[in-house]
Amino acid sequence: MPLPFLTADRALDAHEDSDGDDVLAHEDPDRWRRPYRPGPWRVAGAALLLLVASFMLLATMIIAFAGAWSGAGVCLVAALAVIGSALRILRAGVWVSPSGLRRVGFFTTRSLTWDEVAEVRTVQQPVRWLGLPRTVQGQALTAVGQGGAELPVLLTDHNADFLSRTEAFDRAADMVEAWADEYRAVPA
Repeated sequence: MPLPFLTADRALDAHEDSDGDDVLAHEDPDRWRRPYRPGPWRVAGAALLLLVASFMLLATMIIAFAGAWSGAGVCLVAALAVIGSALRILRAGVWVSPSGLRRVGFFTTRSLTWDEVAEVRTVQQPVRWLGLPRTVQGQALTAVGQGGAELPVLLTDHNADFLSRTEAFDRAADMVEAWADEYRAVPA
């Protein structure tokens, strides 16, 4: 008996093993894309928040069945805030498109066109460990703006995406640098 879903799974695995440069016919080439996958620390943090949110939603249901509608509303709003936080954590990172570079943080998002970026490079410097105040020596992908303006650090090898995954950091940094080299305007 043929199992068609297994062949689709194998095709997906073959696509994941490719270098990622092949563009699908139905894909919009101008969309923003993250040149790497979210790391295990980021996914684990979001999963933990979603677990907490599920208990909050269960509490909302129990409070609503008890008849305390205002308490249920407050609990529902809090659960939705936790779900939104989990989604924002998953969305955080560096995104690229032919139009520019975007650094998405938890509270802020900053987009730059490639014309505003003079150079993207990997440097050795003290970096924050998992975004906490503690710093360790590591690698950081930085961007320099036109006129020498220093921009915030894009990626580090000790953030939630790349902690204990130096090869993944190197691949992601190379991808962002390749996007910058391809689309950045060459100064005359």
